[in-house]
Amino acid sequence: MSQARHRVQVRRIYDPPEPDDGQRVLVDRLWPRGVSKADAHLNEWLKAVTPSAELRRWYHSSHASFDEFARRYEAELTTPEAAQALNHLRDLATSSPLTLLTAARDPDHSHTAVLLRHL
Repeated sequence: MSQARHRVQVRRIYDPPEPDDGQRVLVDRLWPRGVSKADAHLNEWLKAVTPSAELRRWYHSSHASFDEFARRYEAELTTPEAAQALNHLRDLATSSPLTLLTAARDPDHSHTAVLLRHL
């Protein structure tokens, strides 16, 4: 028997919290500039599910395609620590709405788009 899934959405951490956000989880490796921890209104900061520093640097410093980034990131999500963090996000999504927070300017072409596919 499968568990029901609630809505999962991605929002920028710079946007004000909404009443229907549910669990608010920051999924960036680095703390976003200009945001205080009190103003972030987070339930948790889950660094283990973020792309490695090497992959992030590669993606931002080259003219790499998003598809290649996504392929490499999906491979990283199979490591034990990342897989456990991804399962934790799935568990959160079974109990309430889940909002993945990021500082990325273009969430549709960031790691959060890949995470959404896996959730």
